[in-house]
Amino acid sequence: MNAQPQARLQALPPVTLVLGGGRSGKSRYAEGLMEFLAPRIYLATAEAGDKEMAARIEEHKQRRGRGWQTVEEPLDIAAALNAHSGRQKPVLVDCLTLWMSNLMAAGRDAEDEVEALVDCLGGLPGPVVLVSNEVGMGIVPDNALARAYMDNAGRMNQVVAAAAQRVVSITAGLPRVLKDTEVAPGK
Repeated sequence: MNAQPQARLQALPPVTLVLGGGRSGKSRYAEGLMEFLAPRIYLATAEAGDKEMAARIEEHKQRRGRGWQTVEEPLDIAAALNAHSGRQKPVLVDCLTLWMSNLMAAGRDAEDEVEALVDCLGGLPGPVVLVSNEVGMGIVPDNALARAYMDNAGRMNQVVAAAAQRVVSITAGLPRVLKDTEVAPGK
């Protein structure tokens, strides 16, 4: 690894959370954080349940291009992070809110799963960038399932943001750093 990618890798804190609304540019921003790093892992939580979602997944793959090892894991992202993270191998998780949908559809306990994720984040050997939608900035949904999803996603984002050293909000493709905690060398 030459000096520039090594410096970029060292510039990534252990945990970065990138938040934004739908089509805000959050995934593109998160991918850019790892643009010159290799190898790098893309941990995808989406499942192609219909043609529209399959097209979205393909659009993401095309935009990323080569240089990414894609790991598809819709439910057990803590285990996948533990299996694929390495000192010189950053991981991008895209996205936590799709993961939350998957958990709820599978009848899994959202609070326990988020706790397991946060517990694993502190012990990873390499940096991780997590992407999540900010879903609570609009109208409160009119049905119980949608409200439960919004509540679970909001609580998840708060817990992950508290565990992250850097939190960035993306609006209209523009990043705003919400949190940037200094990390001691070697951490």
